[in-house]
Amino acid sequence: MSQGSVILKIIALPISILLICLGIMTILGGHITPGGGFQGGSMIASGVILSLLVYGINRSPLEFSHLYIDVLESIGALGFITLGLVGLFAGGFFLYNTGTDLANIIPAFIQNIFHYPDTTNAGIIPYLNVFVGLKVFVGLSAIVIAFNGFKKLGEGD
Repeated sequence: MSQGSVILKIIALPISILLICLGIMTILGGHITPGGGFQGGSMIASGVILSLLVYGINRSPLEFSHLYIDVLESIGALGFITLGLVGLFAGGFFLYNTGTDLANIIPAFIQNIFHYPDTTNAGIIPYLNVFVGLKVFVGLSAIVIAFNGFKKLGEGD
């Protein structure tokens, strides 16, 4: 399902790369600016989706295998659950922010893992943004890959 426009094919890849870079920047700065994991993941997915729609699913320069998508989605889910369980076991609550312990219930050695006094006081929030961004990026991209892979009624076998 490739479009025929040469101009569209020339400009789609640089725009896709720009969207992916802006999405990564949104994820990494999400703890201090508006935005975060969901918005950044959506931006990365939009770059991939643009490339898929312009070049087609078989000729896209941004190709993702089924195994690659599964691994990325699993990393996002397991990372989010792991950070939640760290908060549960260390602070008594699921997703308790162990880097900025307001209730003074986290041991110092655990708090120092997620707290960098010279850079940020956000605790686990930047890490959560990365894992949520992975999940959103893979989820939205997989939907478009699945829909783009279907054949039209009466087309081929």
